[in-house]
Amino acid sequence: MNENTYIIERITNRPSGKLDVVIDTDTYNEIDDQFAVCYALSADDKLNVKALYAAPFFNSLSEGPKDGMEKSYEEIVKLLSSMGRKHENFAFKGSERYLEDRNKPCDNPAVRDLIKKAMEADEEHPLYVAAIGAITNVASAILIEPEIVKRIVVVWLGGHVYHYIHTREFNMFQDKAAANVVFDSKVPLVQIPCKGVASQLITSLYDLKAHLQGKNKMCDTLLEIYKACAKDHFGYGRVIWDISTIAWLINPEWVPCSFVSSPMVNENDRYSFDQTRHLISCAFDVNRNAIFKDMYKRLTCGG
Repeated sequence: MNENTYIIERITNRPSGKLDVVIDTDTYNEIDDQFAVCYALSADDKLNVKALYAAPFFNSLSEGPKDGMEKSYEEIVKLLSSMGRKHENFAFKGSERYLEDRNKPCDNPAVRDLIKKAMEADEEHPLYVAAIGAITNVASAILIEPEIVKRIVVVWLGGHVYHYIHTREFNMFQDKAAANVVFDSKVPLVQIPCKGVASQLITSLYDLKAHLQGKNKMCDTLLEIYKACAKDHFGYGRVIWDISTIAWLINPEWVPCSFVSSPMVNENDRYSFDQTRHLISCAFDVNRNAIFKDMYKRLTCGG
């Protein structure tokens, strides 16, 4: 079997029953990570979520990548508490820095747990890695133990659609070196672009109030997080980007994809393409209504 046939079959031929999943998330950076984590944990008929990993981030909400990761870890603990779940041996701290080069992977508890769980998986039942932040932890795990590319499927919200003017999307722009490690690795990869694809997943406070308010502690926590994201919600909508990865895991028909040659991210923040490179699966659309309907139903039944 050649590499492209293997990649296509690994992504399209899912194992029967629940998918084993880990989620790599910069949970404190935005409000969408919280929705994605709760959505995944509420889909226990489809997903067996085995761990949550805190990813680094750096913006106005953090003092640097390490602080962003630490705050994301604490946010994970808070979310799990709102659902009545324990975080011990389930939530793990990730990288304190971005990837500098391929010879310096970022070793940390999240990476070690990812490697362990990946190596426990097999050809018939791979570990699905939902990455919704800078992909530093996943790239580091691949560099430390390359064997895991045969045992995992990575689903990453990163970059924009290929015809967009640049690749300066937050998850990708933070750690372009890590993005290129993953794009080069030949790991079965589903890329979900932000602008042009996940950007359709927009909702409003009024919509969330109608569907979530008073349903359970978890729903009320998510509603408060959304309320705090803007001072004026009149005519305001916000994209809940990260739920796209969870939606693909639950039902890939909601996030249709096509196979394309794996891109390369240049220093000038553009993609380069070589049609001789191996394939990845790249999303070109989302079924916004189906995804939100499913998420609302699951969130209000759980927690």
